[in-house]
Amino acid sequence: MKSFENNNLEKLEYNLILEKLSLFCKTYLGKNFCMNLKPSSNKVEVKKLLNQTEEAFNFIIRKGNLPIYEISDISLYLKKLESNTSLSAKALLEIANILKLSRELKEYFKSDDIETDEFTVLSAYFNNLYSNPDLEKSILSAIIDENNIADNASAKLSSIRKEKRKLEAQIKDSLNKTIHSSTYSNAIMEQIITIKNDRYVIPVKEEYRSKIKGFIHDISASGSTVFIEPMQVFELNNNLQTFKIEENIEIEHILESLSFKIVPYLAELKNNLSLITLLDFIFAKASFAKDINATCPYINENKIINLIQARHPLIDKSQVIPIDIKIGDEYSSLIITGPNTGGKTVTLKTVGLLTAMACSGLFIPTKENSSIYVFDNIFADIGDEQSIEQSLSTFSSHIVNIINIIKNSTSDSLILLDELGSGTDPIEGSALAISILDYFNKQSSITIATTHYNEVKNYALVTNGFENASSGFDLETLTPTYKLLIGVPGKSNAFEISKRLGLSENILDNAKSLLKQDDINIEELLKNIYDDKLIVENTKNEIEKNKTQIENLRKSLEQEIINQKEEKNIKFEKAKQESQNMLISAKEQINNTINELNDLYDNFKDLENIDFVNWSDTEIANFVKKHFKKGILTEANSIRKKYNDSFNNFKSDNEDKINSSKEIDKNELKIGSKIKLYNFSDIGTIISLPNKSGKIQVQFSNSKMYTNISDIERIVTEDINNSVNSYSKSSKHSNLKSKQITSEINVIGQNVEEACFIIDKYLDDCSLSKLSTVRIIHGKGTRKIKRRNS
Repeated sequence: MKSFENNNLEKLEYNLILEKLSLFCKTYLGKNFCMNLKPSSNKVEVKKLLNQTEEAFNFIIRKGNLPIYEISDISLYLKKLESNTSLSAKALLEIANILKLSRELKEYFKSDDIETDEFTVLSAYFNNLYSNPDLEKSILSAIIDENNIADNASAKLSSIRKEKRKLEAQIKDSLNKTIHSSTYSNAIMEQIITIKNDRYVIPVKEEYRSKIKGFIHDISASGSTVFIEPMQVFELNNNLQTFKIEENIEIEHILESLSFKIVPYLAELKNNLSLITLLDFIFAKASFAKDINATCPYINENKIINLIQARHPLIDKSQVIPIDIKIGDEYSSLIITGPNTGGKTVTLKTVGLLTAMACSGLFIPTKENSSIYVFDNIFADIGDEQSIEQSLSTFSSHIVNIINIIKNSTSDSLILLDELGSGTDPIEGSALAISILDYFNKQSSITIATTHYNEVKNYALVTNGFENASSGFDLETLTPTYKLLIGVPGKSNAFEISKRLGLSENILDNAKSLLKQDDINIEELLKNIYDDKLIVENTKNEIEKNKTQIENLRKSLEQEIINQKEEKNIKFEKAKQESQNMLISAKEQINNTINELNDLYDNFKDLENIDFVNWSDTEIANFVKKHFKKGILTEANSIRKKYNDSFNNFKSDNEDKINSSKEIDKNELKIGSKIKLYNFSDIGTIISLPNKSGKIQVQFSNSKMYTNISDIERIVTEDINNSVNSYSKSSKHSNLKSKQITSEINVIGQNVEEACFIIDKYLDDCSLSKLSTVRIIHGKGTRKIKRRNS
């Protein structure tokens, strides 16, 4: 497989893209990986690289940046372990750091707030990370930092250090007595204890050195102070050195033990190092894409480049002018003409650079649905290649590059040529440029070239496989617009630019007179075509802008309608609930009244003790029982009936309102359906479905009529209360005799309020009829009725 040449990539400034990409890496290894990135010519590999970036991009949006931090390259340490060499504390800490980061990355990726099934590519990398919490903990608990081992790294080390600290305390205590003794107060330079040659000593004035017996370990630079180890601590210092040696030996044993614990996992650690580097690189690609507002390009199989609103990624976002460019469908060679500094070279670099980025698995700064082809190579002849060392002129350097391109390019190559044929005689240069372009066209390569030659523009006008394009230039401000117009050859505008810069009219007129009439006519024609194309492009842009505004307005209005409907339904539901609450409250008041009346009746038992004139006690009591109770219950039943009728009417009215607030679905209409029309009191029956005009035929008694679906207020359904409580109807005129009261009632299908009302009425009647046992058949048993009545 051919590799993309560094020389061509540098001309496109691909190396600068890699530098920007590397800034988003968190590790040194990831940065190195970025700087060595090359475009791939394998379609499968390119799609894989883009899938990596896309998943990481979506992951960042969902959860934020990956918590990667700097790690060391542990490859050398792993090689030492392979040769059975133990590692230093620093090396072990860096390996533990790799294990720690691997564990944290796995935990972060598998956290509960995302579905890892959505990230199949990334899952493979995260799942392959090796974590070993026990080994990680063993290293980090034993080693404090690269210079310090923890006391609890081993029991022996803890014991040695404990004894060592006791001995050091003994030495310091003995030396403190000496330096604070009145006997030696004149001899001591400073009342401090210091260390020389790893032994505890005290500073003594040079003239009193003989006064304190001991070993001199050092003398100050001035010679006025000598550092003496007094004889009384000599043996203690020796013992201390022994403990230090034992301590160092034990530390070596600890490091060796930890090192050999790692040996079984060398392959896993190597893999971790590679995976962390790769993940750092992948998420750097995603962060870079987010930074430059890039999108994922579509990889096509038809050798087409279609860049929509493409921006050069190295030009400031606020200044770059997007371009649209499509090549490979109707033509394979694009000739861009126009004045110098008009953006022709920027266009070449934009196309080449974005193609190289896409083939490297990077998102590109374009609108969505942009598409590229995976080329086997990108060749670029851009810039002044003059070489003094090789005695090559600009023209010669360009020709050397073109010869190299001809030798190595194929039909699957992308070829970018800047100022083709320049640097030599215009007649010969234009002829040579046409011949080179014709060769690449016959080879079926995708070719984009810039030129000033009219002959090349004219050749593109009349030759199949070629298309002209022009780079915009504002003559008023003498600045390039950087807009690309495909289908129209550009003008150099040399005369206009010279005139505006102040060149004499006489010179310009003379120059114009030297032009051939055909050239003048062609230039005028091109100018008219260019101006017309520019007007069309501006009109198109304005239409697109208006279209976007209209679409946004349409969506806004649709949302407003939806919000109004929702608000209307909410108000209806709220009104319905409030009305239900009012009726429920009224029902409770009625029940309370009935209970009070029943209590009042019970109190009339006392009438038996009253001596009415010409009435016996029994007669008075029977009279009250017979007439007063019957009147009370008759009145209560009348009140209950009024409530029942009111409840049913309320329910029907609210259902009408709710149904009328909803649009009638024509799919709900069937022959035989009962319907209610607006402004009609009668209920009609559908006898024919909508015709071509969208009207239905409705039967009203002996008359028929056609009406629109929009005139239907609601579809009439049977009142659920009629089918539910046959008991209520049958007992409406009951005189409360037990033979008319059944011992069973069915309230399945009723809501809580309806069921409660029916059950209360039924239990009252059962009580009056003195039924001792009854059965109530209800629904699944959610205990709503029980809670309602408790």
